[in-house]
Amino acid sequence: MEHVELAGVHSGDSACIIPSVHISPENVKTIKEYTRKIAEEMHVKGLMNMQYAIENGKVYVIEANPRASRTVPLVSKVCDTQMARLATRMMLGEPLESLGLKDKTIPYFGAKEAVLPWSRFPGVDPILGPEMRSTGEVLGLAESFPLAFYKAQEAAGSELPHAPAAWENKKVLISLSNKEGQKEQVLAIGRTLADLGFTLIGTKGTADFYAANGIRCQTVNKIGAGRPDVIDLIMNKEVCLVINTPKAKRNYAEDRKTIRKACLKYKVSYITTLAGATAAVKGIESVKNGTGGEGGVCSLQEYHGMIR
Repeated sequence: MEHVELAGVHSGDSACIIPSVHISPENVKTIKEYTRKIAEEMHVKGLMNMQYAIENGKVYVIEANPRASRTVPLVSKVCDTQMARLATRMMLGEPLESLGLKDKTIPYFGAKEAVLPWSRFPGVDPILGPEMRSTGEVLGLAESFPLAFYKAQEAAGSELPHAPAAWENKKVLISLSNKEGQKEQVLAIGRTLADLGFTLIGTKGTADFYAANGIRCQTVNKIGAGRPDVIDLIMNKEVCLVINTPKAKRNYAEDRKTIRKACLKYKVSYITTLAGATAAVKGIESVKNGTGGEGGVCSLQEYHGMIR
């Protein structure tokens, strides 16, 4: 499964997609080779959880765990492969060759999203990091990755704009910490939202950044810089989505933490990573433009019938 969030976010809290979307065939080949060699060296019989990171086309091994993980039932459902049963047969002595395993072509996508218990812990900053916070997972299935991701967000309770009426006169609050360092990604998020008819709102730095790059973005006051400010927009539910990434500087960090807590309190959907924002915007675009497939509900058996 390919993680949506980048390394630094615990694997249990990151959204994932299967089959992978952005991993090159060369890297997939390397991952399979490394996994086979490590499993043989560790004499693993059964399930093994491997985690990799890819930077500049080079594959790095993060860890190898000779055990099952929470992704096993999700992968089993998407791929129609009962991994726990097959692993048990191997552990009881059956040879690998007798299991009849083969490569499969999966013509649809499964998106896993973590269920996070922020609302149960008032005062906790709802931000992703290396410490796992999730208490469950959901799975979205669809013909395209964006639509599968959109479904997974809906199932996890982080509902993105969806009803026809929600497209009119809706505003998205954007507060980003690293605009220049990830310029193309930041611009793509803003440009797509603007093209979809959303009104962008940002504090002065973000608004000026978008304006300088030809994207209209209204300015709102920072916390404590006059009223109405960003918290007023969230409290009054004038925005349908907040994209808010963390920043290291103390004053900015505290403001962003306050924004995220306000989103929880007033039940406004929020995103705290650029990778998550990119996937969410593509999901919204897919639903609005009907580019992600029919988007209906199919049974697992119907999906499994498409596998070749």
